[in-house]
Amino acid sequence: MALTGQDERFFRAALALGRRNLGAAAPNPAVGALVVRDDVVVGRGWTAIGGRPHAETQALAQAGDLARGATLYVTLEPCAHHGRTPPCAEAVVTAGIARVVGGLTDPDDRVAGEGYGLLRRAGIVVEADILPDLCRSAHRGHILRVAEGRPMVTLKIAQTADGQAAGGAHDRRLAITGPAANSRTHVMRAMHEAIMVGIGTALDDDPLMTVRLPGCDRKPLRVVVDARLDLPLRSRLVVGARDFPTLVLCGAGADPARRAALQEQGVEVEACALDDARLDLRAALQLLAARGISRVFSEGGPRVGAALIAQGLADEMVLFTSPKPLGRKGVEALSVEAREKLADPHAYRIVEQGLLGADSFIHYERK
Repeated sequence: MALTGQDERFFRAALALGRRNLGAAAPNPAVGALVVRDDVVVGRGWTAIGGRPHAETQALAQAGDLARGATLYVTLEPCAHHGRTPPCAEAVVTAGIARVVGGLTDPDDRVAGEGYGLLRRAGIVVEADILPDLCRSAHRGHILRVAEGRPMVTLKIAQTADGQAAGGAHDRRLAITGPAANSRTHVMRAMHEAIMVGIGTALDDDPLMTVRLPGCDRKPLRVVVDARLDLPLRSRLVVGARDFPTLVLCGAGADPARRAALQEQGVEVEACALDDARLDLRAALQLLAARGISRVFSEGGPRVGAALIAQGLADEMVLFTSPKPLGRKGVEALSVEAREKLADPHAYRIVEQGLLGADSFIHYERK
C-alpha cells in the first residue's frame, strides 16, 4: 500500500509527540506513536521520562480495542528484544494492528530490522524507514550512541555583532543576547540530558547551567571539563551540586585533595583520558554515553566549541548574534577555522535561521 498525504501528516504528528520528552527519555530514544483508525486518532504515546513505558505500548493502551485493524505510526522501529519489559513489536501484534507506518530501522543490534521482521511475519503490512532525514534528526542521539559510542552534541555560541563572545581578561561578563534568545537557550537545555562547559567558561562566567522555564522541572546533568580540577569550591556549580546533579571530568593525575573536596560538596568527579594535557573530548563524550546519555548541550565557550567542530563532534550548532558590537578587542566567538568549517556545504547545512527579538540565529546541522 502506497503512502498517502494523510500518512505523512500523521507521521509528522508522531514525530512531534516524540519531542515531548526529548532530553528526558534516556537511556531510551524519545519515540512518538499514534494509533489511527478510519482517519481518527484513537491512541497517542511518547517515551516516558526515564525511558519507560515506551511510546507504542502507551498508544496501544489508550486505543484499547480500537487498535484492532488500525494503523500504527511510530518514529522508530518497535523493539524486538526482551529487556525490563516485553518487546513492543509483540505488543503491536497482540493488539491486532493491521498496518505499521514506521520510521528508521533501529541500529541497535538487539533490534536491527527484527522488529519490522516480526511484524511482517505476523501478517502486518509494514511501511518502514519513512521520512528518513527527519527521523535521523529526531533520533540522532540514539543513533550516535549505538553506532559511535557517543552522544550527539548541540553546540551553542553567542556572539556580538563583531564576532566576540566575551570582553578582555578583566572585563565583566557580557550579556550578549536578549530575553527571547535566552528563553530559546533554556528550551534547548531542557531537550538534552547533559549540559557541558569547559573550565574556562566555568571560571569566567560562574554559570548555573540550569533549566529556568516556568513549569519545567528538568535537571540535566551539569558537566564541567576540568583536567586539573580548577573549579572553585565556592562557585555556583559546586554550591548547588546537591540540588542539581554535577559531574566534573578531570585527568587521572588531578589533585586527590581537590577531588575529595569537590566530592564532599556533592560533586561527582570522574577521571578521563587526556589529549596533550587537555581533556580528550571524544573520550569524555564516550564516558557520558556509557552513563546512558544520548544528547549533550555544549555551552563550553570558544575553545571547546572550536575543538568540537574541528573533531567532527558538533552535530548541531546554534549561533546567536546580537545586533550590538562589542566595539573593542575581546574573545573571538569562533576561530577562523571553525567559521570556515560551518560555511563548508560538505560539512554543515543550515536547517533554520531567523530572529529572536533583536537577536538573530542560525541553526546548523552536520552532514
